[in-house]
Amino acid sequence: MTSPISRRDLLRSGAAGGLGIAIAGSIEAIAGPAAAQAGLGRTAGYGPVVADPKGLLALPKGFSYKIVAQAGKTLLETGEPTPSDADGTGCFRGPKGFVLVNNHEIGGGEPYGVPALPGLTYDPGAKGGTTNIEVDSRGDRIREYVSVAGTHNNCAGGITPWATWLTCEETEQRAGGVYQKDHGYVFEVDPFDRQANQDPVALKFLGRYAHEAVAVDPRDSRIYLTEDAGTPNGLYYRWTPPRGFRGRKGALRALALSQGGDTAGTLEALSAHKGSKHVKDLSEATRPGTKYKVTWVDVPDRLATAVSVRKQFTDDQITRSRKLEGAWWADGGAYFVASFARHDDGSLNEHDGQVWFYDPESETITLKTIFGVNPDPEQDTNYDGPDNITVSPYGGVILAEDGEGISHLVGVTDRGKAYPMARNELNESEFTGPTFSQDGKILFANIQTPGYVFAITGPWSGHHDGHDAHH
Repeated sequence: MTSPISRRDLLRSGAAGGLGIAIAGSIEAIAGPAAAQAGLGRTAGYGPVVADPKGLLALPKGFSYKIVAQAGKTLLETGEPTPSDADGTGCFRGPKGFVLVNNHEIGGGEPYGVPALPGLTYDPGAKGGTTNIEVDSRGDRIREYVSVAGTHNNCAGGITPWATWLTCEETEQRAGGVYQKDHGYVFEVDPFDRQANQDPVALKFLGRYAHEAVAVDPRDSRIYLTEDAGTPNGLYYRWTPPRGFRGRKGALRALALSQGGDTAGTLEALSAHKGSKHVKDLSEATRPGTKYKVTWVDVPDRLATAVSVRKQFTDDQITRSRKLEGAWWADGGAYFVASFARHDDGSLNEHDGQVWFYDPESETITLKTIFGVNPDPEQDTNYDGPDNITVSPYGGVILAEDGEGISHLVGVTDRGKAYPMARNELNESEFTGPTFSQDGKILFANIQTPGYVFAITGPWSGHHDGHDAHH
């Protein structure tokens, strides 16, 4: 871009053309056509965020938060402190309310590791993992306990249609030194059945690379995966299960443990095209509504025994992207996020965030919204670096900001308008893990450092974020 342009301006220019995020049917599905019509024409979002006297979390008027977990302060049921670096989070409806599966993106130097409990530990040299947090229907904490330990740098992940969590290691760490095993895998976590989490099994068939997040197609159990890596930039992957596979609790683990399980199914990387032109990098797209046809290319060696997976391709075979981050399945396809792009990281164009939508029916990806390069990250109305994503039950998406300067939870309406959902008042640490409770009443989200898990409640139905706002 020749002149600095704020994300707000760029989003508005996209919205003017009827572009931005378009989530089919979400208004009427939530509240019916009359309420949908009544919601049109209001201001996007819930109004400005209000400073928090406790200096922690600024929210729009009428909203409030509870601290569900705090690293080093709240305690696990085994007596150890809640681990550091809360990241990707899945929410599941539980017997007393909800169960959160909370990733801990621990690379080794953080103050509070995930305790290496017997039977739950993959590699005692690694300090990452997941904890399960039970809350009641109001978001009040009941208890927290280790569900997987001994994994490395658990970044994001994704919810499966059979109500489990896939936690992703964002690393290519090899065995050696303190590490007894290779890392860079995906693990399945059961939110309810503790026995199912015993003796963690790496789902090696999903590849060994710097995993970020996943989205699972409920129709065919295909898994779509983002890679957060540079030099060269990462790829977007699709895993197709072997013939006869049926997604259900325990099925992925059983497949991984079966003969030939390390390479079960097919792992492929995305290649995008505009007509006959191959698209080398997703940063080529600068306008919301840009649509590319997609083909898939087999990964030669998914276990990266000698060469990193993303280095096994020539640039004319696949489509790369800087900082592929959050993923979420909704609206019959997979949303995924590119956090930012710069010329010096190999990107063709610069931006401060893209949200893409992959449609498996048409085999296309569409750029739903884009953030221009942030001219001033210290401005409270500027946003950059979207990371984790969740689709809101009220329309549009919620993005966790992991950029420069002030950090926000950012809503983007299905007309492409951005609005603030929360502001980190404590420091400049990133937001992570936004996810709604199944009844839509609670938005759970985290501040990664020093490590908070919040339950946010308020008048969701009063002032929405769909068509500028919708019921």
